[in-house]
Amino acid sequence: MIARARKPAAKAPPKSAINPLTAKWNSEFGLPPFDKIEARHFKPALEAAFRQHKEEIEKIASNPAKPTFANTILALEKSGWQLSSVASVFWNIEGSDSTPELQEVARDMAPRFAAHETRILLDKRLFKRIADLYERRESLKLSDEDRRVLERHHLEFVRAGARLSPAQKSRVKEINARLATLVTQFMQNVLKDEQSWRLVLEDETDLAGLPSTLQESAERAAADAKVEGKGMITLARSSVEGFLTFSSRRDLREQAFEAWVKRGAHDGDTDNRQIVAEAVALRSEYARLMGFKSFAEFSLQDTMAKTPDAVDDLLQGVWRKAVKRAGEEHDALLAEARASGDNSLIMPWDWRYYAEKVRKAKFDFDESKLRPYLQLDNMIRAAFDCATRLFGLRFKERTDLPRYHPEVRVWEVLDKSGDHVGIFMGDYFARPSKRSGAWMSAFRSQHKLAKGQSPVIINVLNFAKGADGEPALLSFDDARTLFHEFGHALHGLLSDVSYPSISGTAVSRDFVELPSQLYEHWLSTPEVLEKHALHYKTGKPMPKALRNRLFAARNFNQGFATVEYTSSALVDMALYSANGNPIGDVEGFERETLKDIGMPDEIVMRHRIPHFMHIMSGYAAGYYSYLWSEVMDADAFAAFEEAGDVFHRPTAKKLYEFIYSAGNRRDPHAAYVAFRGRPPKIDGLLKKRGLAA
Repeated sequence: MIARARKPAAKAPPKSAINPLTAKWNSEFGLPPFDKIEARHFKPALEAAFRQHKEEIEKIASNPAKPTFANTILALEKSGWQLSSVASVFWNIEGSDSTPELQEVARDMAPRFAAHETRILLDKRLFKRIADLYERRESLKLSDEDRRVLERHHLEFVRAGARLSPAQKSRVKEINARLATLVTQFMQNVLKDEQSWRLVLEDETDLAGLPSTLQESAERAAADAKVEGKGMITLARSSVEGFLTFSSRRDLREQAFEAWVKRGAHDGDTDNRQIVAEAVALRSEYARLMGFKSFAEFSLQDTMAKTPDAVDDLLQGVWRKAVKRAGEEHDALLAEARASGDNSLIMPWDWRYYAEKVRKAKFDFDESKLRPYLQLDNMIRAAFDCATRLFGLRFKERTDLPRYHPEVRVWEVLDKSGDHVGIFMGDYFARPSKRSGAWMSAFRSQHKLAKGQSPVIINVLNFAKGADGEPALLSFDDARTLFHEFGHALHGLLSDVSYPSISGTAVSRDFVELPSQLYEHWLSTPEVLEKHALHYKTGKPMPKALRNRLFAARNFNQGFATVEYTSSALVDMALYSANGNPIGDVEGFERETLKDIGMPDEIVMRHRIPHFMHIMSGYAAGYYSYLWSEVMDADAFAAFEEAGDVFHRPTAKKLYEFIYSAGNRRDPHAAYVAFRGRPPKIDGLLKKRGLAA
């Protein structure tokens, strides 16, 4: 045998030249190499992923063979995995630990994402193949899941404009690119407004009324900002709402409240008012191109609600009862203020303060007394324990696995047999680099294609840290938010479907909140509080008397809370129901709409338009969905109550099968009926909010 000369071995590129996003991810469970990723890596990695996905799509669209489920739908489901992987890392980090460099990449890449997706959805060759399969779907002998995926793909292409003329498609591309830019700028503006404001509490007089736990949190926030020896209130909801509830300094409450409600409504670089106006106009134009009178009508077509009239019926039915109850609550607050020597009118920055005093007097219940029993670590354990009792899951903390920020915690999720289910991450604390609010997202979604893929799910929250050496203590509202987001997380973790496009939370907007809002119910059960609501110093459980007072007061101030939420939902619907009339002055539109519905002067929308992030992104004409889902969650939890056991195993098994694991395998209404045996009833919602009478 003749020996051949060997080619000299190629030198490995310098370590700095290797892009960790495009190299193989060798971490256990295929987690992203967070410790190696820098902002500069994202753009080239995304551009390479765009190219790869474009090639995959071209291969499908130009395939000369007759369309089959395998060579078209299955091929689409298998395409774009690299892009999905890199994009999920980028958007998750940009939202939860942003930097100016990441924000610059986001502004640059957002329209690129929109253009890439639009190009695919408007490809007439691709749609022709999908439409051919759709027309022959009865004869293809597809499984129920395969048929559902085919129908969803067809609907997605149709709603994206696949049937439009070439000129209309060209305009759709322009609209989508511009909207992507506007939404990104809007979100970054809100973050900048939140980062730029802080209320420094100089001395004891500025701390007046604050319980020790909030004082300690304020001192920790100041220390983190290098403002030593003082306290600080930020625009993280857990910080500002606690201050508005307990501070006896009315002048400082007003300052904090005004800063909170005016995010995005300041003249200058962070002004969101014209951004909203343009986005609403573009969405209205898009809806008209698609043959709808308004964006609300278009948006609701693919939801459980179906029509604006159905949404209006629900919102108006609740609104009337809520306004009446809020009026009664206002009278009680005014009486309390007068009794304490305050003859001023009740203003929006006074409501939480006096409501807390009335609640304390009426129910002998002091919200601040709960915090020592609601330690963050214990509430995390409580959420996990409920998942164990309902679904057999176990959670093993893994300090050895990579994470994108030192504060992020990571758990491996196992089933009752000890087999791997997925990875759960928790990012719990507020910081200047994090967008406000709370959300669930995925670094990777579950599916069964190829060798299958287990989910990597994250919850992002904005809780205030405790003082140095002290644990984070939550309000009951905070704890409920933790359970809510973990309900979303379970929807992603328990997903058991074949295809990425119907995995986990990829369901209709007014169904996706069911698993999260339903999960909140377990926090309020005696079984959970007795076991997990333990005093952070003594370890003793919350006294039964305090727990009973909590339950007795659960519907207190529900008029206010329901008005605050429902007004936001009504304004959202009004904003996107305008039939082609441009809205130049969004704040003026907001004022007029609130006047028309009879908004009480003393209450402000939970989310004013200039910082209403929901309706600029995935919940445009969809904020109502929390209330729509609440009808279902109240009715669904009643199934456990009727069984006499909040962890009733047969009911939990049906809940797993038809809701938490099912993704978008079936129509959401059919999924709910399969679980409950009948459609939901609104009675449970009104009872839950104390508005039944």
